[in-house]
Amino acid sequence: MSRQRSMEAIQRAEYVTVGELVRLTGMRYSTLKYYTEEGMLPFVQEEENLTRRYNRTKAVARLLLIRRLKEKGLSIAQIKESLATNQ
Repeated sequence: MSRQRSMEAIQRAEYVTVGELVRLTGMRYSTLKYYTEEGMLPFVQEEENLTRRYNRTKAVARLLLIRRLKEKGLSIAQIKESLATNQ
């Protein structure tokens, strides 16, 4: 059984897991996995450890941007285009 990091430790960490992003943002795990698979949420994956890690500050900012664009009524394709031009 794995131990979860405290919210304080997560908020101080440079890199977080997808589960920790769920805790930070309140977004669903399946949504974050979808964004990752669609290339909308960049991650780092170390060879010896297959766990995907996300830069906490960049990932949270990216997810907030995606949320705002969705609230404006943009489609996933439009959001991906917007993200590509804002990189």
